[in-house]
Amino acid sequence: MMHSDASNPERAAQPSGNPSVGMPLWKRSLDLLLILLASPVLLPLMLVIALLIKTVSPGPALFRQERVGYRGRRFTCFKFRTMAVNADTNVHQGHLRKLMESNIPMKKLDTRDSRLIPCGLILRSLGLDELPQIFNVLRGEMSLVGPRPCIPYEYAGYSEYHRQRFEAVPGLTGLWQVNGKNSTTFEQMIEMDIYYARNKTLLMDLQILLKTIPAVISQTKQTTEELKPVFRDPSLERH
Repeated sequence: MMHSDASNPERAAQPSGNPSVGMPLWKRSLDLLLILLASPVLLPLMLVIALLIKTVSPGPALFRQERVGYRGRRFTCFKFRTMAVNADTNVHQGHLRKLMESNIPMKKLDTRDSRLIPCGLILRSLGLDELPQIFNVLRGEMSLVGPRPCIPYEYAGYSEYHRQRFEAVPGLTGLWQVNGKNSTTFEQMIEMDIYYARNKTLLMDLQILLKTIPAVISQTKQTTEELKPVFRDPSLERH
């Protein structure tokens, strides 16, 4: 069972193309090998997460959302649902527009987002909500390493320079994610993604993968610190 979270975004990107287009053989081979090796752990973990979501929130455990990837190609991206069914997307669009037009750190709305289901914050902090994207990797629409795919209404606001970040196949983790992520600005993210797209190598992918777990731990600690005022004053939980 899946829930579609695409609310008629602007069709600025191109339709989906052939899977694995734009992906070097070494990259595709690395993706498939690592997923095969990790599947005995990942599959049971994903089942547990799906059951948890079904327990704490009415609705499907998974949702699908249209995303933009390699050279503007659209594809259906899979994630664990961390928000209430039919959550208002206007909140995210406004926040994203602010990030793109300013020089502030790219912090998510997660900490006090009333749209989140009970386990949503921890799943997002640990990146566990993105585990179903291994199916996108298997389909060749994504890679383990690459720029994060964006939503069509975000892509519609990109300049030609910004769109160069998608000269690489999108990924679950990437150079930006392990080099500051929420403490960086939109333009810094663009610069790192373009650098990766132009200079990606097998060694770089392996280095990024090794840095991903420490980066997730650091992000989780940061989220915990941001939540302390909420724990002390529950009235701050909604805004």
